[in-house]
Amino acid sequence: MNINKLMKQAQEMQKKMQEMQEKMGELEVVGAAGGGMVQVTLSGKGEARKVQIDPKAIDPEDTEMLEDLLVAAINDARRKVEETTNAEMANMTSGLPIPPGMKLPF
Repeated sequence: MNINKLMKQAQEMQKKMQEMQEKMGELEVVGAAGGGMVQVTLSGKGEARKVQIDPKAIDPEDTEMLEDLLVAAINDARRKVEETTNAEMANMTSGLPIPPGMKLPF
């Protein structure tokens, strides 16, 4: 592979990475728990944007349940963000000569 072609591919990759980061910042993913009674919205960068709690999930005698539902909803949203990011990264790097096991971004 010649160096000019490799440099051009690196520049294209850098541009695509910038575009992907912008896209991830605009993306919103909703995680849910308790059959949707608790929902957490995260950006593609993992920043919390919104929390929705169905009043039926609020029991002053059992705050632990609500706490557990919040944790589960956050984890669900984070998993979805990670899956979306991985899919975007795979799409972006398809066709590039990247060694197996090498993870991006560096």
